[in-house]
Amino acid sequence: MQQMPPDRTLLLASLRDYLEQLREEGIDGLPNPNPSSANTSSLRREVSKVNSGGSTGPQSLADQLPASAPSLLRPSVPGELFYRYPGLEKTRDLAMLRDFIGSCTRCKLAPQRTNLVFGVGNPKAELMFVGEAPGADEDLQGEPFVGRAGQLLTDIIERGIGISRRDVYICNVIKCRPPDNRNPEPDEVSACEPFLFRQIDLIRPKVIVGLGNFAVQALLKVKAPISKLRGKWHEVRGIKMMPTFHPAYLLRNPTDKRLVWADIQEVMKFLGHPLPPRGTRR
Repeated sequence: MQQMPPDRTLLLASLRDYLEQLREEGIDGLPNPNPSSANTSSLRREVSKVNSGGSTGPQSLADQLPASAPSLLRPSVPGELFYRYPGLEKTRDLAMLRDFIGSCTRCKLAPQRTNLVFGVGNPKAELMFVGEAPGADEDLQGEPFVGRAGQLLTDIIERGIGISRRDVYICNVIKCRPPDNRNPEPDEVSACEPFLFRQIDLIRPKVIVGLGNFAVQALLKVKAPISKLRGKWHEVRGIKMMPTFHPAYLLRNPTDKRLVWADIQEVMKFLGHPLPPRGTRR
C-alpha cells in the first residue's frame, strides 16, 4: 500500500477537523457563516482526493486548499487564531484564554503597561461591546471602560437599554494601553486581535456593538470611517454587528448622542428588548 506524503496527511487532518467543526457548531463561528452545501461538498471531495493520493499542484498546504475553504484553514486573520498562536484554538472558556495570554509580551506595548485589560462581564452575554484600546484609567484598574467614557457607556447600557452592565460583555481590540492614548498601530492590532476573535467565538453573543473607528475597522477589515458604517448591520464571524460612535467621541460631540441612540434602538429591536415610548429621550 502506497504511503501518503506527510503534507497531504496534514491537509487531510485539517479538512477533517473543519468538517467536524461544521457538524458540531452548525456553521457558527466561521468567517463565512453561510457556506453553501456545494462548498461543503467541495471540501468533502478534496478530502477524498487527498486520501486517494489524487491531489496535484503546488506543494504548500495553503495552496492545496480549495478556494471555498475559509480562512480558518489559511494563515490569515481570523485563521491566525490557529497559526500565529498555536494552541489558542484549544482554549475552551474565557479563563483558559486569559491564562493563555498570560503576562503578554507579544508586542511593543507590553513594557509600558500597568495592567493588561482583558475584558469584563457575562461570559454568556447576548450583547458584546468592543472598543479600541484601554485608556489611563483602564490601564490602572485592569478593567475596560471605567473612566468618563466608560461611565457614558454604562449609562447607554443601563439607562438606555435597561439592563445591568454586568449582563453584557465589554472588551477592546487592544489589551494594553498605547502610550499617551495614541491610536493603535497596525502591528499592535495584528498581535492582539486573535485574542479578540477568540473572545467572540467563546462568548457567541447575539449582537456585537463596535465602538469607534479603530474597533469597527479591525472587526470588519475595512478602511471606511465610522460615519459611513454606523447605523447599518454588518456581520463578524457569523454574528450581527452594529457600528456606532465611541463614547469618548460623544464626550466631545454630545449632539451625536442621538445617532448612537438610534443605533442602540436597532440593537434593542434585534434582541427583542422593549423600546421606550415614541418621543422619550434617554
